[in-house]
Amino acid sequence: MTTDVPRRIGVLTSGGDAQGMNAAVRAVVRAGIHFGAEVFAIREGYQGAVDGTGIVQLGWKDVSGIQHLGGTVIGTARSAEFRERAGRRRAAYHLVSHGIDRIVVIGGDGSLTGANTLAEEWPSLLAELVQDGELGQQVADAHPSLMITGIVGSIDNDMIGTDMTIGADSALHRIIEAVDAIASTAASHQRTFVVEVMGRRCGYLALTAAIAGGCDFALIPEAPPGDGWQDELCESLRSARARGRRDSIVIVAEGARDRSGRPITAHEVRNELQTRLGEQARVTILGHVQRGGAPSAFDRSMATMMGFEAAASLLAASPGDPPQLVGLHRNRVRRAPLMRAVRENQRVASLVDVGRYDEALAARGDSYAELFELLRRLSHPKESPAAEGRRLGILLSGGLAPGMNTAVRAATRLALDAGHVVLGIEAGFSGLSEGRVRELTIGDVEGWTGRGGAELGSRREELADSQVYAVARAVETYRIDALLVISGFDGYRQAHRLSTERRRYPSLGIPVVCLPATIDNNLPGTELTVGSDTAVNTIVQTIDRVKQSAMAANRCFVIETMGRECGYLAMLSALSAGAEQVYLPETGVTVRSLQADVERMARRFRDGRGLFLAVRAEGADTHYSTDVIARIFEAEGGDLYDVRQIVLGHAQQGGDPSPFDRVLATRLAAEAIDAITEALDAGRADAIAVGLEHGGLTRTSLAHFEDLVDWEHRRPLTQWWLHLTRILTALAQEPEPQQ
Repeated sequence: MTTDVPRRIGVLTSGGDAQGMNAAVRAVVRAGIHFGAEVFAIREGYQGAVDGTGIVQLGWKDVSGIQHLGGTVIGTARSAEFRERAGRRRAAYHLVSHGIDRIVVIGGDGSLTGANTLAEEWPSLLAELVQDGELGQQVADAHPSLMITGIVGSIDNDMIGTDMTIGADSALHRIIEAVDAIASTAASHQRTFVVEVMGRRCGYLALTAAIAGGCDFALIPEAPPGDGWQDELCESLRSARARGRRDSIVIVAEGARDRSGRPITAHEVRNELQTRLGEQARVTILGHVQRGGAPSAFDRSMATMMGFEAAASLLAASPGDPPQLVGLHRNRVRRAPLMRAVRENQRVASLVDVGRYDEALAARGDSYAELFELLRRLSHPKESPAAEGRRLGILLSGGLAPGMNTAVRAATRLALDAGHVVLGIEAGFSGLSEGRVRELTIGDVEGWTGRGGAELGSRREELADSQVYAVARAVETYRIDALLVISGFDGYRQAHRLSTERRRYPSLGIPVVCLPATIDNNLPGTELTVGSDTAVNTIVQTIDRVKQSAMAANRCFVIETMGRECGYLAMLSALSAGAEQVYLPETGVTVRSLQADVERMARRFRDGRGLFLAVRAEGADTHYSTDVIARIFEAEGGDLYDVRQIVLGHAQQGGDPSPFDRVLATRLAAEAIDAITEALDAGRADAIAVGLEHGGLTRTSLAHFEDLVDWEHRRPLTQWWLHLTRILTALAQEPEPQQ
């Protein structure tokens, strides 16, 4: 193959469809073109390669505006012919005839195994084709091997080698939408619902849905219940009803079984509940609705990052290189040997099949086992604190963040389970100084898991000296032994200040733990904050509607997001929505960059495009406001296009928390309660913040707070997501045609 012949790669989606596949396809196509390759879609999965008629070249425009669509626009199928060598031989012939010897495969472990088989057989298949006169030797020599990169597209989140698979987050959205709706009906009638979710041999969807939905019980394949599980289940529901809960929801994974390997069905659970509790129970089997609908913002951004990396790694590969899997590990895209991941994944399924459940649970990873243990703790909290329980105060501070109520609910249940007395403090630190303190029970926080807003109330505040004194007096008056602060930047600062005032006010010498809750995602010691995922989803859903409104006119939209001087919301929203430009506080705005955008915009509209989307973070630049940028674009556009500006405002802080934020809030609450309990048991007065870094839970001393923060811009000194600007630029700016 001569060097002046463009490299050609194929992309296919295979097996069951998963939301976010289109975002991955778009990223592969545009990244491939960005790196100078020609990209071909292999329609209808491997069947398209077998038939040969499904191999079609894709250009830049062909994948415009597809990332918000569910399913896969290039089609998927399970090909029986491809499972036979004769079918793979035809597939090899059609691929090499198109000059394709590099493929990105988006699918589950079966699809990825099929790709590896084709790669292993490739030399012998081409040799047979040459021997039979169907292929020239020169063509075969030009393509000595098939190079493969895999991306896991599966709602089940059942692949070892990646923390998340494309479609799992969106499927969880569908499940939680259903659970939230069912909960209101169940509460109206004091009724129990049994909800069956997908997942095959993996219980991820059932496990996370139970946590995010505030459900009473979950049955998953990797951790079958022991003998007498029916008694445990019914006792859990009886206890909840005794506390005043009107609805009960049990989640059953489709692959659930008991310790003997016998399947447990949703209908069986329903029958047990009706017999033992003497009340009506209803079964809801969600089925394929879990695969449907638009992908979540997370699935779009994750699939985009994976698709970009898949194209980059594939084009950097050399003949003979082993196939790679592109996945997500600790919030970073990484590569791993494809077949090692597939074999490990198949091993987990085998462990479940032969009843080695403890090994299967451990093989899913530490975070999976952590979630399982967390659900157990949440499902069976103690009814009341110990007689001499330590008194834990919980308060909210700063701007509203969806998921604050989730954190309070989880912290309350877990603190009571640990034997503490829980005190709810209304209206933040000011409320504490004013004595607005009341005891919380499990019944008080029922139903808070999916509720937006802040039931305890929250304020943005800067404590005066007199208020610090009043807070110290309140801590003494109400005998508060520890404090949990669920907050954003301002709350962290106030908690840090209180920890430095302990010499003046000895009563402040108590454990203080901060839990990060702000849509801005601008806190040190954590890569993600409670509320930020919900805000990104809100922004992306709005942009989807905005883009639809532009269908009838050539239009540029300039959309302003919140975030103060942290550009996280703008960056992730722009990447998820497929924006052409993003303006961030971290990179700023210049006349030169705006001029380049105007020129690029004009070329796009002259080329027949109907939309240019720019996302601007509210703190991007003092002088170049959203209004100024929109006016510049409008002045330069003339009759070529018109301009609209949209300031999203506080809608980004509203709404019910996303499933991701609910699970994150619950995990962080558990870590906070554990940290407080450990400090009290040891007689320490720790002042820390809990967080999530590199995929794991962390604790950061508030004493280091000042060293980790860019105080001028109210954001961490290190921000993991800034590298995404390179991906957005590569996928948004079409290369100039070669002269």
